[in-house]
Amino acid sequence: MNRKNFIKNSAMAGMSFSLFPSSGIFAQGKNLQKVRLAIIGVGARGTGHLDLLLRRDDVDLVAICDVDDRVLKTAKEMITKSGKKMPQVYTGDINAWQKLVQQEKLDGVVIVTPWEWHKPMIIGALEAGIKYVASEVILGITLQDHWDVVKAAEKNKAHVMMLENVCYRRDVMAVLNMVRQGLFGELIHLQGGYQHDLREVLFNDGTSTYGHGVEFGEKAFSEAHWRTEHSVHRNGDLYPTHGVGPIAQYIDINRGNRFVSLCSFSSKARGLHNHVVKVGGNDHPNAKVKFKAGDVITTSINCANGETILLQHDTNLPRPYSLGFRVQGTEGLWMDVNNSIYLEGKSAENDKWDAAQSWLDKYDHPLWKRWSKETKGAGHGGMDFFVIHGFVEAIKRSAPTPMDVYDAAAYSAITPLSEQSIDLGNQTVEFPDFTSGQWMYRKPSFSLTDEY
Repeated sequence: MNRKNFIKNSAMAGMSFSLFPSSGIFAQGKNLQKVRLAIIGVGARGTGHLDLLLRRDDVDLVAICDVDDRVLKTAKEMITKSGKKMPQVYTGDINAWQKLVQQEKLDGVVIVTPWEWHKPMIIGALEAGIKYVASEVILGITLQDHWDVVKAAEKNKAHVMMLENVCYRRDVMAVLNMVRQGLFGELIHLQGGYQHDLREVLFNDGTSTYGHGVEFGEKAFSEAHWRTEHSVHRNGDLYPTHGVGPIAQYIDINRGNRFVSLCSFSSKARGLHNHVVKVGGNDHPNAKVKFKAGDVITTSINCANGETILLQHDTNLPRPYSLGFRVQGTEGLWMDVNNSIYLEGKSAENDKWDAAQSWLDKYDHPLWKRWSKETKGAGHGGMDFFVIHGFVEAIKRSAPTPMDVYDAAAYSAITPLSEQSIDLGNQTVEFPDFTSGQWMYRKPSFSLTDEY
């Protein structure tokens, strides 16, 4: 295409998008005082969201769904204790969720189930006419799953929000505030990841939620019942969204910028096998399992505006929790591992780190300033409050969710793309553009105010 035609076509695309901006692509309606919601999945993670919804006077919880009697019992006890009306309970078989989305008149649904169920449940809810769907990460298993969810949201003119809570971590949001005020200059390089010892999440004794054994799959309970199987059969960054979500907000991914290409490397796999042997002994049947997922997966991403990103997935070895954030620009950087900031010409001493906390306090994001009291008791240091708050407030206002289906797809697609790159001998692979070119015209919208 020659330059003249490119400019003409780009102008037409921009014109069409200006007629249908991000706030108007999907169906709009009147403001609501109270929203009718349901939760599919009330296990360990789901009860955290259940607690937050039960706290809100603007939410009418009309239905819950799960196939596990034990977790349903816990959820019912929580609801009774809250003083709220007991919602309709859907259970009995793995397709009970379909009855829920088809029979209940809902403003929105929150999906908190194993990863492989997210795509069918999201699309099933959309096709049932539900206009707001919130899903825990991950969005889908295959790359095609991600495209299917995007197309379903577009077809049904509905909103799909992935509940990526780390985007709301207090230090992460303070740094976002600093980025937007230009303190780091032009951003050049960013790092993050999921660096967290999950061995006692991936194995348990079949009774405990965490640890006390080395069972997984059918003999295990909670996440170990399903999540560990992914490490047996897949080799890639299985959980990229905690690291990449905040990074994407810093550099306006899908809103003036996008991921262009990706390359991933995998270390050898030792951590999960060693844990089984250490806790369960050499004779335990799971000591014979060959885990495919490397202990450390390293992924590099190039962006349309020239930034580079480094992500790491490191969950199978002994290590303290750290997401390894680094935000580096032409005028300084922040690193969460050593809780330090350096800003050229602004730090206390030249070429020496400042302790980060004073800077983070000074640039505390307006959302945290306004809502910090409401975050008390919410999971993960309070940041869980904000994903539910953002979802509910968007429904009440008939507005786009704080993170949309294009964000969900871009963050989550790193998993199948990293698998592809590793399988191809660490080749660089092209990153799909889920916005179909509209990233060039969309504007940043995440947490611009103190509302949600």
